[in-house]
Amino acid sequence: MAGTTSYTQFMALPADRLWPILGDLTRWPEWNPVVASVRLHGPAAVGASGAYVPAGRVSGTVHARLAKPFVLTGYEPGRELTVEQPEPAGALRISWRLTPRDGGTEVTQDIGCSGPSAPVFRRIIGDRLRDATALGFARLARLAGIEEFATESDPVNVVIAGGSGALGRRIAADLTCRGHRVTVLTRRAHPELPFFQVCWDGRSVGDWAEVLRGPGRTAVVNLAGKLVDCPPTGRNIAELRSSRVDSTAALVAAARRLERPIDHWVQASTTAIWSDMGEARCTESTPLPIGLPQMTGVAEPWERAFDGANATHRTILRTSIVLDPQSPALRRLTGLTRAGLGGRVGPGDQWFSWIHVTDWLALVRAALGLDPQVRLPGGVLVAATDFPVRNRELMAALRRHLRRPPAPPTPAPLLRLGAILLRTDPMLGLTGRHATSEVLPHTGFRFRYPTLDEALTDLLG
Repeated sequence: MAGTTSYTQFMALPADRLWPILGDLTRWPEWNPVVASVRLHGPAAVGASGAYVPAGRVSGTVHARLAKPFVLTGYEPGRELTVEQPEPAGALRISWRLTPRDGGTEVTQDIGCSGPSAPVFRRIIGDRLRDATALGFARLARLAGIEEFATESDPVNVVIAGGSGALGRRIAADLTCRGHRVTVLTRRAHPELPFFQVCWDGRSVGDWAEVLRGPGRTAVVNLAGKLVDCPPTGRNIAELRSSRVDSTAALVAAARRLERPIDHWVQASTTAIWSDMGEARCTESTPLPIGLPQMTGVAEPWERAFDGANATHRTILRTSIVLDPQSPALRRLTGLTRAGLGGRVGPGDQWFSWIHVTDWLALVRAALGLDPQVRLPGGVLVAATDFPVRNRELMAALRRHLRRPPAPPTPAPLLRLGAILLRTDPMLGLTGRHATSEVLPHTGFRFRYPTLDEALTDLLG
């Protein structure tokens, strides 16, 4: 089917705990807030019909009045459910599959749009359903009793600072589905998040530090920090630095008060710490540039604030651009490409190092000691695939996957002007680095999406 995207999540639950919720379409709104209501016109079976109403005043009203009933085109109790929703000049198809695995179940959701109207309805409802899947599956796991079931295993208490951001939500959802106890440290509570949240100021040690004393094994994932997608003003750069350094220093100070060390600590950093390296190849052993240009002035003190953290196993994860449909980077790149601005940026030879979000999640799990097949050493680790691409190759791949014709290049002066309008930093597009890991090949870790084409096929359909 044209335009199909797939999402698979392991859950530490047997299929018979998940099916009563997943197989009952009337409970869909309980775990996916994009859906307001569902009703079936009879017992669930192949050929049965029903109606759903998407959340949102306008889309819900229009759909409720004009949409034809959906049809169950696949129904195998305990294993699979497929819904096909007729749309004007096309159809939306959603399916869920349960596949037993050692220690739990893989839950797969496929969303496909077909027909001449496919691009329109993918944007209207398909992308909304896809983007809600990670948190939705975490809600599904909790409804199915993941917390009760996890007491029979050996869950880790994972404290995620910055857990309300895009990557924080993804790792929090993934770990929740795998039966671990997740606590999100956040500056303000987010009611839509299905995780235990504790508020902190990101600067000082307070009552929040008690979450580090959880029973059993304890881990920290520190992702706190202001988004880099902002104008490079002196004030913004200072906020980029302080939001990272202050939060890291507060966590380190709180951990020093513990009777025993944190078991595993994953400290976020960035490959942008090397600034614009031209044709140089960067690995874990590459020294930092002399001086503090661009993000080096943010990331270097960020990593230094982590020195002396009270943890048995410490990892500094220098992450490249994470390709995820919900990440600001991929959203902006795909938006520009769809708008006909998918040509190379500036000279087009700047390097683009990247990692698929699924591989990033796997790296974090390995750094937390949760993957028995992978043994990661402590210290600096580069989170990037072995196949960086140049900007011109990146844009050509996006045009190909989004089925857009060749586009004229974006000259650097035009990019700088556009960055002012978009309130971003033009150097994010004009600079780059060739960053790969010299450590990962010796650890047992294998990338699921090693090449850009494989990654974009999965992410964009």
